[in-house]
Order: sequence, then C-alpha cells, then structure tokens
Amino acid sequence: MNDAMACASQYFAPGPVPNTLGVPCVADRLCVAGSEAGLVAALRHGGERTMVLGQGSNVVLPERLDQPVVLAAWRGLRLRARGGEALLTAAAGEGWHGVVRYSLGQGWAGLENLALIPGSAGAAPVQNIGAYGVELSERIVEVRVFDRVENRVRTLAAEACGFGYRDSLFKADPVRYAVLSLTLRLARRLAMRLDYPDVELELQRQGVTKPTPRQVAEAVIRIRRRKLPDPRHWGNLGSFFKNPIVDPGQAERLAGSEPGLVAHPVAGGVKLAAAQLIDRCGWKGQRWDRVGVWHRQPLVLINFGEGRGPDFLALGEQVRRSVRERFGVDLELEPSVLSD
Repeated sequence: MNDAMACASQYFAPGPVPNTLGVPCVADRLCVAGSEAGLVAALRHGGERTMVLGQGSNVVLPERLDQPVVLAAWRGLRLRARGGEALLTAAAGEGWHGVVRYSLGQGWAGLENLALIPGSAGAAPVQNIGAYGVELSERIVEVRVFDRVENRVRTLAAEACGFGYRDSLFKADPVRYAVLSLTLRLARRLAMRLDYPDVELELQRQGVTKPTPRQVAEAVIRIRRRKLPDPRHWGNLGSFFKNPIVDPGQAERLAGSEPGLVAHPVAGGVKLAAAQLIDRCGWKGQRWDRVGVWHRQPLVLINFGEGRGPDFLALGEQVRRSVRERFGVDLELEPSVLSD
C-alpha cells in the first residue's frame, strides 16, 4: 500500500499532537503523512476542517482536538548550484535548523541569522520567521502548496505569498493552503547582516573581525542558547508576542513619558520592543501557577511541567493587560490558537 492510501486509510486513528509548548493534546483523528501524496490524500479525505501541523512550534493547543490533523513528516533537500548562487528546496517535514546547517555545510550563505529556530521547514514561511535582522521572506524564491480551494498543487512566487512581519498568505488563510516545500536562494558570497547589536557583541567576544557565515551562525546559536529556554526542558514557543508597531505620534508621546524605550522606524509606523514593555511591567521571571515568564527573555512564556494551553492564554492575557494599562499599546499573540 502506498503512502497516500495508507494515510487515508489510517486517517481516523487517534493520536498525540506534538508541540514544543509541552502541553498534552490528543487528536481524535490523526494522520502522519510520510509524503506529499499522503498529505494531499489526507486533506482530500478529511474535509475542510483538516489542519496541517509540523512540529507544533508556533501553536497553542487544547487538550483535545476533534478536527482532523495531518502531520507533515516527509523529508528531503535538493540543492541546485549555478555559479555563485544556489537554489535550495526543502520538504515541509524537514527540521528548520537542519536546513540551515545543511546550507552552511555546503558552503552557502543566507540563512546564518536564522539558525536554531525551532520548528519545521513547512512552518517557516507560514510565520515568515525572522531573527537578528533577517526575515525568511528575503531568501524565499517560491513556495509549493496544496490549494484546497482549487484542489491542486500550486507553486507561488515569493511576491504572491503576502509576506509581512511574522505574517503571510498561509497564516492568513490556513484552511486553504498547505505548504509542501519551499525554495530558497543562497549565495557563496553574500552581504551578511551583522549590524544587530547582540550579533555584533558576540562576534567581538569571540575575537572575530571578518566572520564567515558559519561563524555568524555559531554566534547566533550561542546567543539563543544563552537567552532562550530549550523546549526539550522548558516547553515554549519562542516569542509569544509580536513587537508592536505604533504610529509616530504615539511613539513620541511614549518617549516623553518612558525614557529609554527602544523604537525603530519601519514601514507603517514605529516598532517597539515588546520584551522591554513586558519587562517594565515587572513580568520577567514571574511564575503564574503552572506556567511563567522566562527570566532571561520576557517575550517567552514557559511550561513548568504541567501547563495546559488555557494556562498560557490566561497568562498571556494578563501580560497584555499590564502593557495596555501602562503604555496604551496592544500586544498581539504570535502563535496560532486552536480550540477544541
């Protein structure tokens, strides 16, 4: 029996849903797709409520899901080099950090700032992951998807993907699109993004003045390991909140009443640092029953071992309320929230 038939026939088997938040979640109907064909078959048999997940690195789950769930589990990397550039295609089920390591190991630059971000390659364009001055959308050439409305596989060029700050067409319409693979443009020589303060400081600490892409990745990995909790020990989703963008007038008023606020002009307004706002509200290192705020990075909410999805949402709402009351700024949750 091929994978497509097997996935469809086993579609209604209950099973646990993986997630880096470390919360228990069981789907009444779960399918592990070991190929693109298996995923497409499961989606066609499961109906419009069927959701696709990878490693559950950016989703808050309930204890039980009655809607069908398909896990993208197939892997594969294809590198096509031409001169000083290369196209790297990654299957949806590949681990993202593995994609970064592979590209660097082959001598290609472009993904070094995005090292050690948890999750699958298929989830990366959904969230338009970004770190240390680089967004994935800067490297994407195209994304291959299954379009459930048109009932066919399509290839979308980067400009058709609706990428924005931690946003995309796939996040805006998760019911319609299921990511199958993504293709990235890399280069032998690339003007690396080294002006992010943490990266600059870490390279200086290591005595590196002319860093290679691999050395930049190593610096990013050291920073992330120092600042962020390992989800294998402390369940988390990375940043639980987006950095808010406010209008220039509000930013100016806040600068007058809150000296030292970090603010960066961006398209559409001024971006504030959510971590700083949360910190000033006194949340860093605070415990809220079974969950809490990481003591080194207040953007991160952590599981003390027995936390559930609603615990994180309750804590998140308390944090948002504090920031709103003090600064008049609304924080937006970064992860998707699923309900039973």
